[in-house]
Formats: sequence, C-alpha cells, structure tokens
Amino acid sequence: MNIPIPKLLLCAVCALFAAGASAEKADRNKPMNVESDALRYDDLQQVSVFTGNVVLTKGTIVIRGARVDVRQDPEGYQFGVAFAEPGKRAFFRQKREGVDEYIEGEGETIEYDGKTDIVKFIKNAEMRRLRGATLADETSGDVIVYDNNTDVFTVDGGAPRGATGGRGRVRTMLTPKQDKATPPIAPQPGPTLRATTTLGEEKK
Repeated sequence: MNIPIPKLLLCAVCALFAAGASAEKADRNKPMNVESDALRYDDLQQVSVFTGNVVLTKGTIVIRGARVDVRQDPEGYQFGVAFAEPGKRAFFRQKREGVDEYIEGEGETIEYDGKTDIVKFIKNAEMRRLRGATLADETSGDVIVYDNNTDVFTVDGGAPRGATGGRGRVRTMLTPKQDKATPPIAPQPGPTLRATTTLGEEKK
C-alpha cells in the first residue's frame, strides 16, 4: 500500500528504508565505460558529453539516459549528469555493499557525484530498494537525494497539487526486514483418519 508521508515523518521513513549497508565500495575505483551514439570531448575542461541512447557503467553502477555529461576534477573524481528524453526518465542502479540488494531510481535528471558518492533524482523522481529481484521499498517525490555512504536519503514532494511544478506529496511503500534468525513455522499435523468398512454411522 502506498502511504502519503508528510515531511515531518521523513526522518523516520529514511531510517526504516535504510538497512545498514552502504553502496558497493569497489565501484569508485572501477573504470567508467560508456556506449552512446555520439561523443563530444573537451580536454581543456575535462568534460565529455555523450548523446543518444547512452549507457554508462562503472563497476555495479549503471546509468541510462538520452544524454550524459561527465566531468572529471583535478583529483580524478568524476561527476555525471544524465538527462532523459522529453516525457521519459533517466535511470540509475547500484549494488549495496555485502548484501544481495540494489538501489535503483529514475528521474527526468539524475546527478551523480563520484567524490561524495551522492545521487540526486530530480523531477518525477522515484527510488527503489530490491532484495535480489524482489521489490522491498519504494519512494517517490519531486526530488530525492540519496547518500551512498550513510544510506540516508531525503525526499521533497515539491509544490502542492494545483501549484506550478512538483507532485506535492511524498509516497513511500515499506516492507518489513526479513529476520533470518526466526525459523519457519512447521506445518501442524491434521486430524487422523480412521478406516471403516461400513457406510454411515457406526453402531455402538
């Protein structure tokens, strides 16, 4: 069930959504690979602009969009901005450290800061946590900012309905965390059937 959540409850929701695992730490040291229809590279500014069905991968990170701008600072950190086609959303996905879980999300614009390891989903934003292939938690709003280091995120619902821009509400679906220490409940035996050679009630 989707639950509209006011901003006052956001801290509690963020704590429930988080499960104590951060993003895959090895990703920041992996090479960045990009497929696109076209590329414009500015060596002086250290900026690459990929356009047309862009698919960017860096370790377990996957970013898809109509256009992706990548900038590298003097320290070697990379900053990416993904833009969607009109009427669509860009996509981001990353594995969480030490568990079979993934964080993925969508937005009309997605910003990824390789130095701070923070992802921002902007406009028509949605973020999900998956256990394996199973959806565990989901939240949506106008802007979602997710910190991979602390596994904490904030959600802004934007302007109220009827106003210019924004959904006006934050909606979140949460599922209980599985307790591996709790053994499954064994099936209880049913009533014992006794064979009889006669039909109807037995004579006493």
